[in-house]
Amino acid sequence: MTAAKILVVDDEADIRMLIDEILSDEGYRVTTAGNAAEARSQVSIEPPDLILLDIWMPDTDGITLLKEWSAAADPGCTVVMMSGHGTVETAVEATRHGATDFIEKPVSIAKLLLTVENALLNASNYENPARLSPLLAPVGKSEQVSAVRRSLEQLTALASPVLIVGEPGSGREAGVRYLHALSARCEQPFVCLGGDDLPADRLSHLLLSSGTGDSIQTGFIAQAEGGMLFLRELESFCTDAQRMLAAIIEHGEYLPSGRSDRQKTNIRFLASVTPQAYADPAGYGIRGDLMEQLAISTIRVPALRDYPEDVPELLRVFVEQFVDANRLPFRRFGVAAQNRLRNYPWPGNVRELRALVRRLLIASGPEEIALDELESALPPVSDQEISLLKLDLLSLPLREAREQFEKAYLTQQLALCDGKVGQLAKRVGMERTHLYRKLRALDINFRR
Repeated sequence: MTAAKILVVDDEADIRMLIDEILSDEGYRVTTAGNAAEARSQVSIEPPDLILLDIWMPDTDGITLLKEWSAAADPGCTVVMMSGHGTVETAVEATRHGATDFIEKPVSIAKLLLTVENALLNASNYENPARLSPLLAPVGKSEQVSAVRRSLEQLTALASPVLIVGEPGSGREAGVRYLHALSARCEQPFVCLGGDDLPADRLSHLLLSSGTGDSIQTGFIAQAEGGMLFLRELESFCTDAQRMLAAIIEHGEYLPSGRSDRQKTNIRFLASVTPQAYADPAGYGIRGDLMEQLAISTIRVPALRDYPEDVPELLRVFVEQFVDANRLPFRRFGVAAQNRLRNYPWPGNVRELRALVRRLLIASGPEEIALDELESALPPVSDQEISLLKLDLLSLPLREAREQFEKAYLTQQLALCDGKVGQLAKRVGMERTHLYRKLRALDINFRR
């Protein structure tokens, strides 16, 4: 598929270059123009899918150029206005002449990407899924996150169920919402359902609908008709709910409570499950037939500790989101703070990182978040971490100091990898055979 083409019209070269770099990095095709004459020329060569148009330009201002294009029904694409001196009156006038949105400068990256995404989503002449911004897509440039994005994108054209395997907080729901937004069902409902939403005494009514005539209570299955139904934490559903869901998926129909006519369904089923429950469904109370039906396509979402190189980008994205959406003061993480977070184990995954960013922005303080402030916001370290941080290595001979550090380091890393030596080898960058020898030499019980 061809990526969306965006024309950036601004008389300030630095701004043109900045927006060009940001949008190009996200996969858009970008061209630029420094004035109205260049903009007209670019449009005549190849009409873009979206124009970002500065209001204040020296020759012909953006409003005048917008009026000119509107009068001529040209270039026939979406236009978003930009201005460093924006007023409500200017925005209203721009909207009256056909602009779909208005961005104030200096431009927030989060605001820019969100505005571009919304403008392209609403454009009747552009239906390319590549338009979606990384604010919706899983964030990160690591191979692990890139693989998840590719897998989700490959499944968009199908109608079969998808099972998302990952730890709580790792972004499983965000992944299926991305899949929904890319699919042909994007205009249809996306319903999220957890086991707690279906109390046993009202299970049939809530899931399958009930009543007749004017007193129909619409159940979750009917609410999701034509769209997608996401079963959050499959192990949280009771046995009866799993039985009903398995029957609906198998037969493509259901019988509303109190009625005799069966209803056909057109729903794509999605579900999430933890790695432990996926490995032992019966042990976690999951029906074998339901697991088989949902696991036609399986995507594994990695834990955040498995791709620490993406932590700085996640910090940047979340800061910009909170600053833009919640009007929180802008703050940035210092290099030492970022390095600390790259090595933090993240038991709560991306959800924990997002909550940490929000707490630190609400707390306010200096623009740069230093290491000491960050440490006070993190949970207390475990005894194992303390033993690693407080080793008095300088008092020991080199060989003994190295052995103590290696033992503490590999013991803690092994715990973060749930005792899996294969994952540990990747995490610490060692060949597996050499790592086994090292663990035995240090008397680390990796079989426990």
